[in-house]
Amino acid sequence: MELGMVGLGRMGGNMVQRLQAGGHRVVAFDQSPQAVRAAEAHGATGAASLDALAEALTPRRVIWLMVPQGAPVDETIAALEPKLEAGDVLVDGGNSHFEDSVRRAARLARRGLHLVDAGTSGGVWGLTVGYCLMVGGAPEAVRAAEPAFRTLAPPDGYLHVGGPGAGHYVKMVHNGIEYGMLQAYAEGFEILTSGRYPIDLGPVAHLWNQGSVVRSWLLELAERAFAADPHLDRIRGYVDDTGEGRWTVEEAIARGVPAPVLALSLMMRQRSRQADSFAAKVVAALRNQFGGHAVQPE
Repeated sequence: MELGMVGLGRMGGNMVQRLQAGGHRVVAFDQSPQAVRAAEAHGATGAASLDALAEALTPRRVIWLMVPQGAPVDETIAALEPKLEAGDVLVDGGNSHFEDSVRRAARLARRGLHLVDAGTSGGVWGLTVGYCLMVGGAPEAVRAAEPAFRTLAPPDGYLHVGGPGAGHYVKMVHNGIEYGMLQAYAEGFEILTSGRYPIDLGPVAHLWNQGSVVRSWLLELAERAFAADPHLDRIRGYVDDTGEGRWTVEEAIARGVPAPVLALSLMMRQRSRQADSFAAKVVAALRNQFGGHAVQPE
């Protein structure tokens, strides 16, 4: 099939390569001319602007957006919209909030345009192993983009999970679960580094992937990380959250679903951004006041 790709960053650029290798014609645009030239080197047709991208595609157009969530998505849609015709499909493959996807789909539908929300997981490894795609939208629109989904995903790695917003809803919960899994591994490895024995973490990560009930791709990545830096001395313990873990916890609260592991894993990411915790200082001061417990000097 023919489709446009807007946003050629770490994932978008790799997706262009996978689509080209799968026999699709891709028209690619990014604000960085260098990124466009890189896509052209892999066989894509470069576009100098969003207008040029839309004009280079034959209706019914399918245009995939890989841009940051929030205002950049709205701005990109607004810039493309005057060039689109009824029946054209926009695919938002970024990490948008599902309610934004519902809103955008409803607004575009009034013009006869379609929005498909494609929650995309796979990171920089998607180029070689494929992307897990959680897709929401009207069946007709999803069918229009399906050849691209099947090329980008590994076998059984693409699923139409429901109407507008459903794909980003499932991806949101997916990322919330990821927060909890990462935190569990992190705490376990920290116990090992602080424990009674001089444990080499890389071989342990490898061992746990050999039939253990905690085996996973994340452990494979942990083994790689420890092989490159056994004590992670070159990494600062600062962990961002990109929104979806936070949104998952908010949704759990709104639905009355207890999710203590996910909530605490989000809190630990916030703790990682403090060089020193004022709250911990308060606890230390109060223990000193009521019990005479020793405090550590600054």
